[in-house]
Amino acid sequence: MPFDVDELRARFAGVARSLGSETDWDVADTGERPRVVILVSKEGHCLYDLLGRVASGELDADVRAVIGNHDVLADITRAHGIPFHHVPFTGDGTAAFAEIAKLVDEHDPHAVVLARFMRILPPELCAAWAGRAVNIHHSFLPSFVGARPYHQAYTRGVKLVGATCHYVTADLDAGPIIEQDVIRVDHRDAVSDMVRKGRDIEKVTLARGLRWHLENRVLVHGDRTVVF
Repeated sequence: MPFDVDELRARFAGVARSLGSETDWDVADTGERPRVVILVSKEGHCLYDLLGRVASGELDADVRAVIGNHDVLADITRAHGIPFHHVPFTGDGTAAFAEIAKLVDEHDPHAVVLARFMRILPPELCAAWAGRAVNIHHSFLPSFVGARPYHQAYTRGVKLVGATCHYVTADLDAGPIIEQDVIRVDHRDAVSDMVRKGRDIEKVTLARGLRWHLENRVLVHGDRTVVF
């Protein structure tokens, strides 16, 4: 184009105003590499997968930092040349979440990825990161919300277990869904088998959902999404 992205935004603003006050719009610069911060706990399969995709060039993202409430994933993070911040939780977690918010906001990320981060974000962070906080939940939502979904699935004798990539909201595991997938299980599978099989689905589902978010292919409309 004969002008830069800032001028494009300025020119389009006039068009957007004519569409009415309820119109939300944004112009994304594809020349800007999207910034990502990842939150983790102890389980590393999703983190390993994302770091591998970034390192191979399959996922075009600038992972600025990984933040964990445990330090077990520090070595693999630093092996990829990415800073790791250990923020332990004590008490009600207020101080820890304040520190995490400070570390995240320093990078103004396009996505805050909860890669099996086993903590519930407080409402104020859900609001501050609305449309940017992306979570992977290890069930086919809306089934089996909350903790230990594989155990819930085993108890119910389901024949499919799945994973859901969704935006984080103040309602637990109820944010707009970006991507889902499933894998078949049967009566011979113990909970440990479901967990093992489910991890493969979690990795793929999170990678797909994050890619679509970073490529600006997701429109949120109420509790639903449109993915182009």
